[in-house]
Amino acid sequence: MKKVLVTGAGGFIGSHLTESLLERGYDVKAFIHYNSFGRWGWLDSLPKEKLDMIEIFSGDIRDPNGVRTAMKGTDLVFHLAALIAIPFSYHSPDSYVDTNVKGTLNVLQAARELDIEKLMVTSTSEVYGTAQYVPIDEKHPFQGQSPYSATKIGADRLTESFYRSFHIPAVIVRPFNTYGPRQSARAVIPTIISQLLAGKEEIQLGTLTPTRDFNYVKDTAAGFIAIAESDKTTGQEINIASQQEISIGDLANIIIGQINPKARIICDEQRIRPDKSEVNRLLGSNCKIKDLTDWTPHYSFEEGICETIDWVSRNMDKYKADIYNV
Repeated sequence: MKKVLVTGAGGFIGSHLTESLLERGYDVKAFIHYNSFGRWGWLDSLPKEKLDMIEIFSGDIRDPNGVRTAMKGTDLVFHLAALIAIPFSYHSPDSYVDTNVKGTLNVLQAARELDIEKLMVTSTSEVYGTAQYVPIDEKHPFQGQSPYSATKIGADRLTESFYRSFHIPAVIVRPFNTYGPRQSARAVIPTIISQLLAGKEEIQLGTLTPTRDFNYVKDTAAGFIAIAESDKTTGQEINIASQQEISIGDLANIIIGQINPKARIICDEQRIRPDKSEVNRLLGSNCKIKDLTDWTPHYSFEEGICETIDWVSRNMDKYKADIYNV
């Protein structure tokens, strides 16, 4: 039984990945952002029998000593801890550098000192910026169109440098837009669903024309595990993509049709990104992950949306549908 560490385990993708690793028989340690309330993020929503199987480590990814301590004795490390909200990165770019760049450096430095079998560092499709060609493969140029994406580009390149300079067995894992249960309202799908379920008939959104490549969260988690378990992926950077795209406007109309066909979309100016910062098109290639692993998506977009609507409807107390969640 391999010992694995998941940083950011209390977050949206991290909690699903932690749960999937448990189901596959891994011995899991969860790195949780320390807080005085003793809260473990979305892991608190897991059944007690699953929580009892997880070793919890409370710390701060910005603290090198805590990171090194957490990583001791582990075989595999999945590094997901990050600040990810793009609008907040306009407001507080310093915190994104500290968390996303310095935090990743702490993980890499610890991996250099310790006998880690494999390190998976989480990237994002936002590093590509607006598509210069589609589908976007791993050779596509990078473009920092927000402070968030710039810090993730920096973290990716640090990871590459540690692989090349110090032979760290690292992989850059690059999910495209992930959605599903437990996602916060700062993301477009839960913000549409929560507004509709709150009874709003005017759904406030930003720009409707950009397209995105959406992955259901369980498929994303399966992609991480497939990359970790393959002996062909070390030193690579690998997309997790559905290789399908949909515009935000079409997405909203699909969800509106399922919940309240009478609702209409209105533009909220504060939700619009600066012109040169908006990523207008994302459509990822999944050829590489399919070539190097046995991964394939199991959820259709329709199935994923239905499961997400069902979960949000049972957890509306987690959402503030009357405000703009940055």
